[in-house]
Amino acid sequence: MKQILLPTDFSDNSWSAIVYALKLYANETCAFYFLHSWSFLESTSRTYITSTYVDQLKEKSIKELNELKGRVEVVNKNPNHAFQVIHTSEVLQDAIETAIKKYNIDMIIMGTKGATGAKEFFFGSNTVNTIQKIKQCPILIIPDGLDFVEPKQITFPTDFKRFYGDEILELIQLSSLYDSQIRVLHINKEDKLTDLQIDNMGVLKKYLKNNEYSFHWMPDYAKKSETIHDFIEELEINILVMIKYEHNIIENIINEPVIKKLGFQVTIPFLVIPSAS
Repeated sequence: MKQILLPTDFSDNSWSAIVYALKLYANETCAFYFLHSWSFLESTSRTYITSTYVDQLKEKSIKELNELKGRVEVVNKNPNHAFQVIHTSEVLQDAIETAIKKYNIDMIIMGTKGATGAKEFFFGSNTVNTIQKIKQCPILIIPDGLDFVEPKQITFPTDFKRFYGDEILELIQLSSLYDSQIRVLHINKEDKLTDLQIDNMGVLKKYLKNNEYSFHWMPDYAKKSETIHDFIEELEINILVMIKYEHNIIENIINEPVIKKLGFQVTIPFLVIPSAS
């Protein structure tokens, strides 16, 4: 049984991610965990807040979490799926790490952004912070309002500078759900590959030997995010997959304003796989 964590702030954005997750894994036996991280941020406009007021807010969020579970059970009659709720006052990223360890989570699926709520309270998450902190589990980021389409085309950008290990198994497992074509994308920054890059490409081919795959070279004519975006549009890619190594393209994207294109404005799901090393 696959264990899938679904952080939620009860926004339309997080609902979109939940619906996508249920459809993506419609044919798989899964346990889905709805995680709501309740936290209280002190307001500069309030010098005193009663414990009763805080308790009422906690009760409200617990009620909403159980109502969400009930709503999903009504619309999703899939006998392969089971549901649990997790309510916590931990900061979201800490709550996710706790859930990963406790429930042996295999995958996190979340919306591109959380709701900021109002004034002194913050319900929701910062997707970039989650990508940066979570290292134990892949994160699948779902654009707001995305309609589910079977992922027949998956792209995997790589510079071939790393040895591929168990991280690639996440890509293979994802592609196996719908017999997806894996399109390996390399952005040319050099005239030819080094011996190390050639060796790593060979290892990747061995991993993918039982899958439909192809290699694609794109010229280095713009920011990597723009090149990847153009490739997605041209080949009608359904899911973007990247491995998060230290100092690789994902960190570069996160640390630049261009993260808005991939992390928040991307029009297809974006799977971030943490490095095994």
